[in-house]
Amino acid sequence: MNDSNDMLARRLDEMEVKLTFIDEAVQALTTADADQSQRIAALERALRDLRGELASMRIAQGDDPHDEPPPPHY
Repeated sequence: MNDSNDMLARRLDEMEVKLTFIDEAVQALTTADADQSQRIAALERALRDLRGELASMRIAQGDDPHDEPPPPHY
């Protein structure tokens, strides 16, 4: 009976160690996901700002993309 209890105790210890690694991995992935989401949001804001600046520059120069003729393949 003692061997059976020792085996169960070892298996339980192994499972606890594995669960600890899984918890750490999940936490690391959650942190990485949050960081990536923030970076993507910042990049989207920067792109939106750049598009606005480009449009303003075109208007200031008198270039209206709607006045351009269509490409030759049309």
